[in-house]
This record gives sequence, structure tokens and C-alpha cells, in this order.
Amino acid sequence: MELPVRAKAGLRLTLCLGAGLACAAGTAAHYPIVGTGQDLCFSERGPIIDCPKADQPLWGQDAQHRGHRPHYRDNGDGTVSDLVTGLVWAKSPSAPLAFAETEAYARASRLGGHDDWRVPNIRELYSLIDYRGGYSGDPATSRPYIDATVFDFAYASGAGLGDAAHGRRPIDVQEWSATRYVGRTMGRDATVFGVNFADGRIKGYPMMDPANRMRTPNRLAIRLVRGAPYGENDFETRRGSVIDRATRLEWQRRDDGRARSWNEALAYCSALSRDGHSEWRLPTAKELHSIVDYTRIPAIHPSFEISDPRIYLWSSTTHLEGPPPATEPNRAFSQAGELAVYAAIGPAMGFMEIPPRSGQRRCVDVHGAGAMRSDPKTAIPGAFPNGFGPQGDEIRGHNHVLCVRDWKP
Repeated sequence: MELPVRAKAGLRLTLCLGAGLACAAGTAAHYPIVGTGQDLCFSERGPIIDCPKADQPLWGQDAQHRGHRPHYRDNGDGTVSDLVTGLVWAKSPSAPLAFAETEAYARASRLGGHDDWRVPNIRELYSLIDYRGGYSGDPATSRPYIDATVFDFAYASGAGLGDAAHGRRPIDVQEWSATRYVGRTMGRDATVFGVNFADGRIKGYPMMDPANRMRTPNRLAIRLVRGAPYGENDFETRRGSVIDRATRLEWQRRDDGRARSWNEALAYCSALSRDGHSEWRLPTAKELHSIVDYTRIPAIHPSFEISDPRIYLWSSTTHLEGPPPATEPNRAFSQAGELAVYAAIGPAMGFMEIPPRSGQRRCVDVHGAGAMRSDPKTAIPGAFPNGFGPQGDEIRGHNHVLCVRDWKP
């Protein structure tokens, strides 16, 4: 499913509006990608390791290419300035709101003496993710995926990793973005993308509340933003690559059709040589997110050619979640550091029990094309036929790859 493709200038405007932006076609784009904050390297099995050298296995991890380091300023008036993106944020999230209430809430805000607040698009909201965070199952020993030295953050009540079917969990502190899903999750649900700064993911959240059998609106917080819209690409397609002049990155135009483990993905990019360049690498989670296109399914800009519309793409970023309790059914991993972030370019699938308590599981789109989730780095394809977690997140173990390199004009 795709929205109409127009001439380049018109397409750029369409993409901006579809992502909650309001930019003018023909303007020079500037899209500095904020680093993930990750400053350590990890083994396939999770433990911290010395960062490998270029000729060693597992070279090319997120910590070895930090990009623009996050840099914030607390303005002392309830707002925080991002000195990389130029955006100004509310220091604290709102109380939970129905999605239909969010725009009016933003318009009415006079926080810090300003009257131009808005709901952030998903690229803006994800720019705040800090992958030094990790959820252990206990808020007391966890670190949020947002810089809590400048932003306010609190876990919800509850205990453990929990089960969404049995009450609220500490990680149930998701925040709405302004970006709606162009498809439907669960086969029927109107959905909006959001970020969870407790568990470090982007997922699509239904506009109606599944805990109340979809009878009342789902209510999540928002974190207001102001400033020039952020996240506009400026793509130039070449024979074997795509250059984004806004992010200063050059991408493989096509994946090679092979799904790989995480360590194989790192090795593939580090060994790649094309168009006279050998400095290719696996992209960080935020770099990878910069080519996700929320106006279409598959969720990738049409400059790219992918081998399968259901594709998931690996990043070089380790996801420091867990581990789940040893008693957890279908336990997918056993220690923090075993997961790596991927982008669901196709629908983000999960194995749901439909009808509930029927014992019958169906593979459906649970989180939307454009979700940012994670897989165990060493998972064997087919080893988790019922997925993992409350929505039975599909675990493929092997995912596809688009390599990237820094581009200089």
C-alpha cells in the first residue's frame, strides 16, 4: 500500500506533511541525527566487551560511531532545548490524554511563555531516545531511555516485566506522537505511533483502549515540542546507492536478499566495498530510523529497493532490556545485552491468541510498519513459533541489511 508518488519536490512536501511536518518544498534540508548515547560495546551474548578493532569480529557497533552527541540545556522554565536539533521540549510529559485531545492540549499550552507548542512527529520524539537506558524488570535498578538529568520521567506502578492482560506494568508510560499509522494493527485498529522511554521502542498504539475492550479511548501522555519541524530527508538516487544530503549519509540502495544474524550483519557491512568506498558500516538505530517512511507500507522511501516487502532491517545498536524472569514462557533471552534493535519495514508482526483464551494463535500486524523493536542477536530462525511478550512479537533471529557510510559533499 503506497500513497501517490509525485515529482521530487512534491514528494518531499508530501513526506513532511505525512510525518507531521510543515516544511516547504525546495527548501534546503538539514536533519542532524542525534547520537543514541550508546558508549559501550557488547558481545553477541550480552556482556560488555572492549570495542573491537576494524579487523576483528563484532566491529562496527553503535558505540564505535557516535555521530552528533546528545546535548541539552535546561532552560529553567519547564522547557529543555536540544542543541543538536534546535527543538525546544516540555521538560515533563502531560497527563494521559486521548489522541483526539492532543492537538487542542498543545494549542492551549503557554508553557515557558510560548504559544506555538505542538505534538511531535515520530522522528522528533525518537530523537530523544537514549540507548544507554535499560529496563531490568525493577524500576529501582533500571535506567530510562531518555536523559533523566534534564527531562522528567517516572515509571508506572506495577512490578516486573509484567503482562499487559493483568494490569498496568512499570513500562506502561508510552507517549503519543502526531504520526498515524497508514495501516491497521490487529487487522482492525486505527493506530498512532509512539515512543516508550521505559522500554526503548517505537510501536503503534491503538486509539481505543484494548484493556477496556476498545470501548473507550486509549490514553497516553504527550511531550510537547516547538521549533522548526525536524526530520526532512533530501534524497538523491544513484545507480547503487542513495545519498541523503540532509543527514549526510550514503546508503546501499538495495539489500542483497539475504537475512543474517546480527554478527553476520556487522561483518557484511564492514567487508563491503562498492563505488570506490570501503568504509561501510551497519547503521545505528537512529540512522536507520531516518529512512523509515511512515506514509507507506512497506515503510521505506521509494528511492530504496528491498527484496521483500515484509523485511526487517538490523541496526548496530544493542538494546539493553531484561532479561525476563526464568519462569517466563518462551523465554527469548537470558541477560541484558543480548538484543539488538531493528526497524520493521514491513508490518511488525506478532502471534496473538485470537479469540482471547482460545489457544489459537494468529500472526498479525501488532505494532505497525515502522516500529522499532529488537531481536536476540543469536536467535535461530524458527525457534520461537509463538513469538515473545504480551503481543507475541515475532522473533526472526536473522534480519536483512542496508549498509551506510558517512557522505561528504
